[in-house]
Amino acid sequence: MAIILRFVDNLGLVKERFFSIIHVDDTCAPTLMKEIFEVLSHYSFDLKNLRGQGYDGASNMRGKWKGLQALVIEQCPYAYFVHCFAHRLQLALVAAAKDVGPVFQFFSKLTSTVNVILASYKRVNEMKKAYSKEIEMLIEDGELETGIGLNQASNLQRPGNTRWSSHLNSISSLMKMYSATCSVFHNQIDEGETPAERAQAATALDTMTSFEFVFILHLMKKILEVSDLLSRALQRKSQDIINSLQLVETTKTLLQKLRNEGWDNLLSEVISFWERRNIELPDMNSIYKERGGRARRQHDQFTIEEHYQRNLFYPAIDKQLHELNYRFNEKSVELLTLSCALEPRSSGQRFNIGDICDLVKKFYPEDFTEVEKEELLVQLCHYEVELSRHEDLKRLSTISELSQWLVNTGKHHIYPLLFRLTKLLLTLPVSTASAERAFSAMNVVKTTLRNKMEAEYLESCLLINIEREIAHQISTSSIIDTFKDLKERRALF
Repeated sequence: MAIILRFVDNLGLVKERFFSIIHVDDTCAPTLMKEIFEVLSHYSFDLKNLRGQGYDGASNMRGKWKGLQALVIEQCPYAYFVHCFAHRLQLALVAAAKDVGPVFQFFSKLTSTVNVILASYKRVNEMKKAYSKEIEMLIEDGELETGIGLNQASNLQRPGNTRWSSHLNSISSLMKMYSATCSVFHNQIDEGETPAERAQAATALDTMTSFEFVFILHLMKKILEVSDLLSRALQRKSQDIINSLQLVETTKTLLQKLRNEGWDNLLSEVISFWERRNIELPDMNSIYKERGGRARRQHDQFTIEEHYQRNLFYPAIDKQLHELNYRFNEKSVELLTLSCALEPRSSGQRFNIGDICDLVKKFYPEDFTEVEKEELLVQLCHYEVELSRHEDLKRLSTISELSQWLVNTGKHHIYPLLFRLTKLLLTLPVSTASAERAFSAMNVVKTTLRNKMEAEYLESCLLINIEREIAHQISTSSIIDTFKDLKERRALF
């Protein structure tokens, strides 16, 4: 378990620092909380000052009653939970979609199919040649436009959990090179060197030419395209609150629109894709029959089209909406919405002293005394007048920039309570990828050749690897001098 601290320094800059990595045998929520609190207490951090917490979407984190976030709130009632966007949103949405059985099977088949091609340079080259011929034929028939940057040669991509948008890119690349990939499998079936290679190609071809596979291929491409912009935006450390909320709302709206109005368009695209490749289309009006032992338990009679709509289309989109609603629940959205009142870019439209005062009363009552709340109201009135006159303020866009401006101009001494509020808001993990970067670094530092590394040594190596900015400030000569100043070690006999 990696621990990342997010704080605001004396210059008003938001900092995220790798703090520790802990090996835990028991991953239940009470154990995780105990480990976190022990680490913080060891370094004399006052737990009462904890104001934000963010985790990934694991069940031991997300429970309302016994999850880690709930247990922390019992000890620190103002440590508000904002779902950690470091746990990449698109991967979480893919995981949510996998709760639908056929979608889970689809991603397993997708990975297997792509690996069959990418495992051999010969098959990759054969696929690229087939794709080039396909492009030439489409250009001759006038179905493709030509120009600079169009119709570039490409390759299939594996879906991976450590790369942003990798699942969408994998789906898009397979759709783009679908015919070329099928052509490679056909040749492999006829000319494969071993029976195993021919059988592997036949299995992959049967998978790709099934209607269910193609349908889910198109469905997941549409769903992931809707959420991709939000997923990418939330990975930026500088992402501001206003844009975050706007993208969340637009993503939910587009997914709901896809659910209400997108079925006919999706089905027509799948059928068109199918017919262009001269593959026999199943009769969508015939009665759907489940396969295997499930057929004996089937009671309802519905058509194949209704099956894909009821059991795949609606559930897959509903899982996305449910995941987004959980990650951006009513309380966190209210907190972020009230925080928007301090965004400098929206000062002319959104700056509302009442909203800011409500923010303090509802979410930070312990950080401001009653007297300070009255003083904050006076400071906000002065700040509102200055906001309309100061050109420097009008050029600011985020709360982070406002915090830095207050320090650089010395205004944090004039508006100390306003500065305190900006620091409290900036500690919320609205967008951070530091936790995921810590685990990516661990994959580099602790390899199969160095898999017996103890926790303390691993933490030290990770610290140097992750916090490169600090490590680069330390010269080799200073390290040598430090070791020279150490007492001589006692010889071991």
